[in-house]
This record gives sequence, C-alpha cells and structure tokens, in this order.
Amino acid sequence: MKMLVLGFFFSTIFGYIGYKKQALSKSGVMGAILTGTAIFGFGQKLSWYLLIIFFFASSSLLSFYRKREKDPIAEVFEKTGKRDVWQALANGGWAAVLTMLGYFLQKDWIYIGFVATIATVNADTWATEIGVLSKTRPRFILNGKRVEKGTSGAVSALGVVGSISGSFFISIIALLLLWIEHRSLLIGWLPFLLITGLSGVAGALFDSVLGATVQEHYLCQVCKKVTERKEHCHKKTIHHHGWRWMNNDLVNFVSSVFGSGLAILLSMIGRFSYLPYLFPHIEGGFF
Repeated sequence: MKMLVLGFFFSTIFGYIGYKKQALSKSGVMGAILTGTAIFGFGQKLSWYLLIIFFFASSSLLSFYRKREKDPIAEVFEKTGKRDVWQALANGGWAAVLTMLGYFLQKDWIYIGFVATIATVNADTWATEIGVLSKTRPRFILNGKRVEKGTSGAVSALGVVGSISGSFFISIIALLLLWIEHRSLLIGWLPFLLITGLSGVAGALFDSVLGATVQEHYLCQVCKKVTERKEHCHKKTIHHHGWRWMNNDLVNFVSSVFGSGLAILLSMIGRFSYLPYLFPHIEGGFF
C-alpha cells in the first residue's frame, strides 16, 4: 500500500509537469497517473519506474524538436501534440500489466519483457519523430514503393536509425539502472541488451506492418488525402481501408505486447545457454 501511495504521489507530480509543458492533456495526466502508480507500486524498485520516465521524457523532447517542419506532415496522423489518456495507456498499459505480473509471479523473465515493452514504444516514437525529418520519401514496408511522408506503414533509413537508437537507448538505461541498484555489472549484459534492444526494434517494425494492413484509415472528401482522422478539412471523412476498430492507440498497444512477447520467447529459448547465469550473484534477482 505504501508503494502505491508513493507511486500515486510521484506520478501526479510528473503528470502535472507534463501537463504544464504541454506534453500531456488533462486526460493524459490521468493515464500517466494510472500507469505510473501501477508500475511504481508493484515494481517495488526504481529500475521499473524510472525506465518509463526516461521514455516519456525523451519522446516528449523529440516531439518538440523541429516541430514546425513536422506539423504539415502530422496532419494525417490521428493524434498529435498532447498525449491523451488512451495514448498513455497504449504506451504504458502493457508495461503496467507486466509489472503487476512480476510482483505476483516473481520471475526475472517478466522484467526482460517489461524492458522490451518500453523499448518498443520508444523505438516507435523515435522512428516517427526522427523519420519524418528525412529528406527523401519513405518506402512502404510491404512492397518497398516510395510513398508520401506520414503514410502509415512507411519506413525510411532515418526512421530505422531512430527506431534502433530509441530501442537500445531504453535497453542501455535499464542496464545502467540495474547496475546502480545492485552495484555490480551483469554477467549476461550483452544478451540482455541484444534481446531487449532487438525485440524493441522488431516491435516497432510490427507496428508499421499493422499500420500498413489493418489500421483504420479514412479519406478526406475535400482534399482527397488518406488520413487516420475521422475529420479532416473541417468535414467528416469516409472509411477507406483497415479495421474500423483498429486505431493507432490499439496498434501501439498490440505492438508493445508483440515486442515483449518476442523478448520473453528469446530469453526462454536461450535459457540453457546463458539465462541462468544472467544474475547469479544478485540474491532475489530483479525483485
């Protein structure tokens, strides 16, 4: 109970800061409090809670970087600017679920999945924020054809670099936080980085595949642009393709589940080769 109260307290403070910095809407503050309280309260250690703070801080800073250049492209996205409650839950909801599972199951592989979850959403965010600044048009992930910037399912070389950087940024931060907590270098630090970092990149690419196939898209009746928005040019848009219920928030959530699942699977496949030696000198593992 004490940790949940502290989690609520700190999440409220960070949510308020995010609101004042125009990174969160009022509903986004509620989403941040919900996920933050769960992660801090059930994670028990700062290595859980601080990781999502690093994600939020880095992605928010990137969203403001060269914002004027991004604004014309961002008009096709379903949501831009301040994050609302659904975006907060899409990015941190599965991480909160894994944190609660970790509290009750006390399994180290859950933390690997948790890190990969944050790495996935960070990779996706960095890929978008950096990729839209590419000087060349991106390619559609399904056929490699050049498409307009902002097209769901489009990838660029700069965006891929952003995705890799964002994912491994989280993996490295997670490793450093564990080192600070336990005052010892992890024996299996390289497999830990590779599993969580590469799973995060794979999760972000899976996000692009979902965006290219099943995510809902609409056609503007005025400018004839395909957009994620249900209203464009001050008029309601008409359904163009994709599943009507599969919006961008749900795509992000499913991708985070995919990234974590892949990391957990890889850790279990390699269990006999290195995982038993990952934290042998840390009594109680992550928990």
